[in-house]
Amino acid sequence: MRVLMTGGGTGGHINPALAIAKTILEQEPDSEIAFVGTAHGMENRLVPKEGFPLYHIEMQGWRRSLSPANLKTLWLMMTSVPKAKKLIRGFQPDVCIGTGGYVSWPLIKAAAALGVPTALHESNALAGMAVKLLASDVDILFTNFEKTAEQIRSCKRIVHVGNPLKQGFSSIKREEARARLGFEGRYRYSLLSCGGSLGAGAINAEALRLMKDYVAQHPEIHYLHQAGVGYYDVVKAEFDRLGLNQYPNLQLVDYIYDMPDRLAAADLVINRAGAMTISELALLQKPAILIPSPNVTDNHQYKNAKVLADAGAAVMLEERDLNEGALSRAVASLLSDREKRRVMAENFGRFAIKNANILIYNEIKDLVNAKKM
Repeated sequence: MRVLMTGGGTGGHINPALAIAKTILEQEPDSEIAFVGTAHGMENRLVPKEGFPLYHIEMQGWRRSLSPANLKTLWLMMTSVPKAKKLIRGFQPDVCIGTGGYVSWPLIKAAAALGVPTALHESNALAGMAVKLLASDVDILFTNFEKTAEQIRSCKRIVHVGNPLKQGFSSIKREEARARLGFEGRYRYSLLSCGGSLGAGAINAEALRLMKDYVAQHPEIHYLHQAGVGYYDVVKAEFDRLGLNQYPNLQLVDYIYDMPDRLAAADLVINRAGAMTISELALLQKPAILIPSPNVTDNHQYKNAKVLADAGAAVMLEERDLNEGALSRAVASLLSDREKRRVMAENFGRFAIKNANILIYNEIKDLVNAKKM
């Protein structure tokens, strides 16, 4: 199968695309798969690392406030599609697949116009602008949340499949991951926190406070924090200024590349409430403290986190509630209560869809075969 994948900007769009690509290769090892992104998105770090070719098309997002930048976006929406058509004619894909983000627009729009089978995957409950604009063009739309279909009436086919995840999330055992990371015999607990793939200022500040006020005094806890690519240098400077670099149980990185191992080993996770994060935590049944981003469309992360908190699957802390010591108190409470963590993990597991990757592959295969008939 020849496949062009697109979806970029943040890990929330790129990682589902990588998961779909790897599933196709597992099922059909002779497949040829390439990615299409912009020259500035995180796809430039993540896609080549996984061994896939990456082509570039210039595109940018739509500002929701009045901005001169939207004039350039309109111009790019018109000029990027012909460039995508040229790329498609050269690659000759059997199917083009997008996972959201503004970079999905030119490739999927061009593929539909050329009669190439197309598919989109929407991770969030609230469909993004690119997905809404492309819904009437694509052959199939995959959703993570069932209610997403209520927002889109014009799509030919909508299938609820959950989120595709990188292989390894469900197969790695906690003990195996701990041994591989060198935790056995050194650390009783593993604590993991992320501010998203690009970082988050409020979470970074609170993570440093948590390290200084609590974890530094508990050498039995290993704490890894992902500061984000855009924030790392500033956070690392503060990490060093506070003297946190002298504690072997404290680790700060810009991005976590071995996430399956890290999540499998974790006893508690602190994270945003994006769709991919929730899917991974649900599959692994990890107790979590969720800090929804207040800077997303229609506050959808808060809605995600609220559902989980109400179900006893997670603790929710809003950014406005991150006062002095709030996160430290929540972490201390959960790490000291094994039974509460067990119940939370069990409740979280009820939100998992375990076969999303294969469901998506089967639908794509049927789509390609139908086109060839």
